[in-house]
Amino acid sequence: MEIETYHLGELQTNCYLIYDNEEVIVIDPAEDGAFIAEKIHEKGLILKAIIATHGHFDHVLGAGELQMILPAPFYVHENDKFLLKDVNSSAKFWLKREFKNPLPTDIKFLKEGDEISFGNYSLEVIETPGHAPGSVCLVLSSVDEHRTSDTQIVFTGDTLFNGAIGRYDFSYSSKEDLKTSIRKIFDKFSEETIAYPGHGEPTTLADEFSFKEWAEK
Repeated sequence: MEIETYHLGELQTNCYLIYDNEEVIVIDPAEDGAFIAEKIHEKGLILKAIIATHGHFDHVLGAGELQMILPAPFYVHENDKFLLKDVNSSAKFWLKREFKNPLPTDIKFLKEGDEISFGNYSLEVIETPGHAPGSVCLVLSSVDEHRTSDTQIVFTGDTLFNGAIGRYDFSYSSKEDLKTSIRKIFDKFSEETIAYPGHGEPTTLADEFSFKEWAEK
């Protein structure tokens, strides 16, 4: 199993390619679907699914373009579908230039406990609203009972970063929901768990323990 990270777009969003046995999942396609498709083609992989940790434009703007080149379902939480309709206008507002990217199609809505499989692995959905109402984290697990690891991996989107947490000052954000989600992450996983965030470098829950304390206040 391999995890590759690409820092894409003006906001340097982390797009993750996770692949095993020639099957690949894309987490947060960011702004450049054509680039992602080229990387998948170079590696000779089969795209199983595109997953968004939430609906903000910098995480999903390239999804429609990627689907046009390599058809695959696009997964997002239903609570963020309102953000998908406005991705081009949102990108224009924040980046001050025009966008006409195709919107995602073949949309499938995520919910707590869903599992999306590829190769000998799966990604389990954990609902973590706060930064956005449809924010989710994705837990990587092996579906092969003979493959075990003491270290868990979770893709945290914009909920938890290396040295930061997600913004909660948007009109649809919720500080209290984010606190609940942060507590949920720390209660569910060990301190050795590696978190791959939506921006910046990976971290461990041990290194972000101060945010658990913040969430418990």
